[in-house]
Amino acid sequence: MHMTRKRLVTAAIGLSCAAAVSACGSSSNSSSGSASSAGSSSSTAGASPAASTGTSSASSSGRPSWCGSKKITLALADGFGDNNWRKVTTGEARAEAALCPSVTKFVYTDGQGNTQKAISDIHGLVAQGVNAMVVFPDAGQAVLPAIRQAYKAGVVTVPYRVFPGGQAGVDYNYYISTQFQQAGQLWGQWLDKALHCQGNVINLGGPPANSQSLAEYQGMKAALASCPNIHIIGQTPYYVTNWDPAQTQKVVTAVLAKYPKIDAITTDFGAALASSFGAFQQAGRKIPAVATEDSNLLSCDRQKLVKSDPQFQLFTVDSQNWMVRTAVDFAVAKASGGTVPSSPVVPQKAFEDSLSNQPHGVECDPSMPSDAFLSSHLSHAAQRSALGE
Repeated sequence: MHMTRKRLVTAAIGLSCAAAVSACGSSSNSSSGSASSAGSSSSTAGASPAASTGTSSASSSGRPSWCGSKKITLALADGFGDNNWRKVTTGEARAEAALCPSVTKFVYTDGQGNTQKAISDIHGLVAQGVNAMVVFPDAGQAVLPAIRQAYKAGVVTVPYRVFPGGQAGVDYNYYISTQFQQAGQLWGQWLDKALHCQGNVINLGGPPANSQSLAEYQGMKAALASCPNIHIIGQTPYYVTNWDPAQTQKVVTAVLAKYPKIDAITTDFGAALASSFGAFQQAGRKIPAVATEDSNLLSCDRQKLVKSDPQFQLFTVDSQNWMVRTAVDFAVAKASGGTVPSSPVVPQKAFEDSLSNQPHGVECDPSMPSDAFLSSHLSHAAQRSALGE
């Protein structure tokens, strides 16, 4: 996810009070801005037994085929680390690196949403002599010169999820991408069914002009073309929320006041929308159909709310915290002499569907923090640890 400003959601609708919003879950302290390291191990305790985390098969030695024999230091240079999505993602990266005994050290840096710090972090990792570096380039092309310098200095460099510009083999070794337009297509296809090809849709996105929200909007529009009586109303391509729960609540309150008929809401941060459910009760409105990314907070709230409103339907795509594992596999393979995985593209996929229950019905795990992601490939214990629980 293009998560530059996604923040940890700390508020959810309190069902015991008709319009109360109560604190839900907990946040850990923000990651240190300086590089921190932890020795890797070959333990797989951080990985969910149900999830295959590598993109290539294990070798005859038992280690993943992407894990070569050369000892290396691996770094994750994060552009912004202080929210639940990023904390779980960092846990995924550590767990994947731990599968390869050749990774003798894992170093993490947090750019704290500051472009200059993110650039400085990358330069610092090169100076430290890391062998491989996975980069979440929140600032996009602004950090490309630093990425290119790392690559030219001989560090295996793998940006992922946010395109930094440039070209693989010229400015960095590989770029690991996902098709955000495909997520929008999945939303649109589900809305065709949920709305029976008729209704009004409000689309919420992140910061202005961010590539993820724009691509999702284009994919959704294409999927909705077969249902001309479904209309995306209000601000297009999306209402700007900056992936901020407080801003999301302001937007939701405003659109409820302006539009008497809203049949569905789409958004690329489901937990932030869940924090706005109180606005619907305050306005005397039912929550419409929702298509978004998965969130334990959202799913648990839906399971409570559906008892009084059985028509409340929810569809989610996988939040893809585990996408960083693919970037780790590519970086480690190239640096350690392992087998480089075959595809740098991570597909979008449906996660929950309250209509078909495929591939899952709406899943709520009350034993997990509200800010957890059930699509994560971490074990429950490892995800709690990543979230500071």
